[in-house]
Amino acid sequence: MEAKYKVSEIQVTYKPAIGEKPIICSALDAYNEFKKFFDPETIALQEQFMVMYLNRSSRVLGIYPLSKGGITGTVADIRLILSVALKIAATSIILAHNHPSGSVRPSGTDIELTHKITEAARLMDIKVLDHIILTGEGIYYSFGDDR
Repeated sequence: MEAKYKVSEIQVTYKPAIGEKPIICSALDAYNEFKKFFDPETIALQEQFMVMYLNRSSRVLGIYPLSKGGITGTVADIRLILSVALKIAATSIILAHNHPSGSVRPSGTDIELTHKITEAARLMDIKVLDHIILTGEGIYYSFGDDR
């Protein structure tokens, strides 16, 4: 019996364009990069979740706008966060989302989600360096600074 399908050989290549990408040394560095990606016209209206991916040298590989939700929440799918990290060979990530309310105080849901993502990433040797909560007023909260 002749096979109907043939298996293709897979070849993996990796050529990141690092060049002038910033190096993140602090929560303030991360905040300054993230705030460029949040629309100032809707930051106080609609919650968004973004993920910054870094290499071993803490150089930013990119920022992925994971989700856009409503006034009181948005979805942060751990599988999507980690699938992107694996695809671009990131060794660490920084999470960020905004609070349209203007408060930077993390909710119980924020704390639980951060813990779940950190544990899932740890299984793949990917480190969650921080989780930044930001607002339209130019203030932010860093889970990393609060440890």
